[in-house]
Amino acid sequence: MLLESLDPFTVPFVVRAMVGGVLLAAISALVGVWVIVRGMTFLGEAMSHGMLPGVAIASVLGGSLVVGAGLSALAMALGVNGLRKSRRFGQDTSIGLLFVGMLSLGVIIVSHSRSFATDLTAFLFGDVLAIGAQDLALLVVAFVAIAVVSIPLYRPFLALSFDPRKAQTLGLRPGLTNIAMLILLTVTIAVSFHIVGTLLSFGMLIAPSAAALLVARRIPVVMVTAFALGAFSTVAGVLLSWHLGSAAGASIAAIAVATFFVLAAGRHIASRSLA
Repeated sequence: MLLESLDPFTVPFVVRAMVGGVLLAAISALVGVWVIVRGMTFLGEAMSHGMLPGVAIASVLGGSLVVGAGLSALAMALGVNGLRKSRRFGQDTSIGLLFVGMLSLGVIIVSHSRSFATDLTAFLFGDVLAIGAQDLALLVVAFVAIAVVSIPLYRPFLALSFDPRKAQTLGLRPGLTNIAMLILLTVTIAVSFHIVGTLLSFGMLIAPSAAALLVARRIPVVMVTAFALGAFSTVAGVLLSWHLGSAAGASIAAIAVATFFVLAAGRHIASRSLA
């Protein structure tokens, strides 16, 4: 029985899926915490689906899907950043309008490209079990790049997240800091979408970080906790998929979300018992 339970760890594509998921968990922890703290969850979800026009155009032209996704997501992020200054509309309205517009444009392009239309399921759900050596290399490069940028920007990110006016007073240039954060979010979504699809990439971006915020307060501790929870969700999800024959990506996302609700319920019970 024990040997059978270890069978997945002897299969190369399963091991690559676990390693890729763990790398994705590390990337998502660095960015996802800031997304939640800044209240950018809806923007992240909109960007993950707003990549469709760029992906479709790149597919039609035979270009890089990652570059197409990144440019499309970045265009949407900069559009939201520009519209948020409008006094007539709130940020949620701007995000909603751009989200629908980008998604509609993507669907129109897809409808004229039969070769890409069949890949729409892969765009949404990805295939974590199909991760190859090049995908792992891409994740490593993305993680190193995001870490290198995030470390020196930790103080500006922190000030921008909790007190933008103080950030301005301290000369931390919140406008540029906000753009830097949007670029990191764009890179995270573009890279992860190419490997695991938009739904899993968004799930890994939000669920572990939200769960970590239930049990930790200091941002560095939250990030480490989010990584641990994301890594656990990856390994557990792949193993669950192996033994139950379920979709690997959906299993990972389901465990990540379930972990959040378990921790939320535990915290609620603990707070009531102490009251």
